[in-house]
Amino acid sequence: MAEPAKLVSAISDSVPAIPGLVWAFRLHGDGSAEALPIDQPIEFSHDGRLWLHFNLTDARARPWIAASQLPPLARDLLLSNDTFQQLHVIDHCVYGVFSDLVRDIDSATEETAFLRFAMTEHLLVSGRHQALCSADATRRVLEGGYRVDNVAHLLEKIVDEVADTLDRIADKLGQEIDDIEERILADDAKPEMRRNLGRLRRTCVRLHRQLTGLRVLFHRLDQKNTDHLAPALRIHAGKLAQRLDGLDHDIVELRERSRLLEEELRFKNEEESNHHLHTLSIVTSLLLPPTLITGIFGMNTKGLPLSYGGIWVMTV
Repeated sequence: MAEPAKLVSAISDSVPAIPGLVWAFRLHGDGSAEALPIDQPIEFSHDGRLWLHFNLTDARARPWIAASQLPPLARDLLLSNDTFQQLHVIDHCVYGVFSDLVRDIDSATEETAFLRFAMTEHLLVSGRHQALCSADATRRVLEGGYRVDNVAHLLEKIVDEVADTLDRIADKLGQEIDDIEERILADDAKPEMRRNLGRLRRTCVRLHRQLTGLRVLFHRLDQKNTDHLAPALRIHAGKLAQRLDGLDHDIVELRERSRLLEEELRFKNEEESNHHLHTLSIVTSLLLPPTLITGIFGMNTKGLPLSYGGIWVMTV
């Protein structure tokens, strides 16, 4: 395997403008981040570390990644179509796939996609097929002056932003559930509430699934011996896992609340239906005799026994 110093070189120390880049940052020794113009060559031998973020739908990016000096397994994962979360540690490199929420123009959606990354001591290469919330949020905080000590700290910040986005969505879901609960308690239930609760519950299930996969990755990493890794590659997995555990607990609680409210709303609807049926049965009982006669014999009852002219039929 290539030495750590060689892993930062993609093709040469200075290359033409890298194709398919969405953005690039140089991380200096004092922790500050410098945004680099993506339409100009990037010096790999320059002091500091790099974060290169690619649009993987750009076909021009794939040959560059394939020709880079990243470990073959890391390159393969960056270019793969794997749709499950994973985290791998080998000599001089950490690489994997994280699930994240797709970013709309100005906000997060409830759709999930995947961030792929490979991290060496001096380089973080990440890529996505759709705009993602965590990567974009990390870019914005770096531009705002946020400092990172090393590439592992940068990756931790990306995961923190994943958690922050999910936390904000959980707050929004909780508010919607609170509003529905208040209306149910006030006997102001509406037909659309059941559909809304179903939607909220499905969202909670998807978020729980996403968080479960992410939690497992960092719990496993926390249990691994990573002493062979350079300090710049050592992720504080236990801290990340603890935060994700708490967030997942909140999501599961919201899922259970939405389920219980859905059951309560169903019970209220059934109770109301039973009340209507009881009222209808009383009205039907009062109207049963004439209704029954006209139902059997029709509206024309002339000639029936004991009616006018019908006595002769009885006599015969």
